[in-house]
Amino acid sequence: MNTENVVKHLRVLWRTDRIIADIRLRHLLIGLGLRAFAALIAAFGLLMLELSAYFALVQIWSAIGAAAILGAVNFAIAAILFVIAGRPPAGRDIELANEIHGASIEALQLEARTFQAQMSGAVHHPLSTMLPVLVPLIAVLIKTLRRTAKDSAAANSAEARS
Repeated sequence: MNTENVVKHLRVLWRTDRIIADIRLRHLLIGLGLRAFAALIAAFGLLMLELSAYFALVQIWSAIGAAAILGAVNFAIAAILFVIAGRPPAGRDIELANEIHGASIEALQLEARTFQAQMSGAVHHPLSTMLPVLVPLIAVLIKTLRRTAKDSAAANSAEARS
């Protein structure tokens, strides 16, 4: 089991999960915006139909026809926007992110199987199999701690400049 590979696969998995969530969130926000706009247009359509009923009681037929046509057009626009908002997200971005996500899951499963095989061998020879596992793990841990310290020092210096 190579711990650097495990860390790399976990980072890829985390990044692809963020990308997938971002794509879905953007699609959701656009859909909600279009639905809200469609609801607004539908409200205007309802207002126009109510206005046409008022004109039917008060005015001549030409004002009635104009208001009724405008209300019908507003309802048609609202229906088109609802259909557009209900479409699934664009294919290429989400498909690519899902493929990378699946590949990183498979790689992590392979690393877990390798680790399990090494651990079953550790029962027979504990020191000979644990040493190759511990050395890279300690190296990755030290790299992570250094990177975290470097990032926090950079953040502190950026705050001091502000």
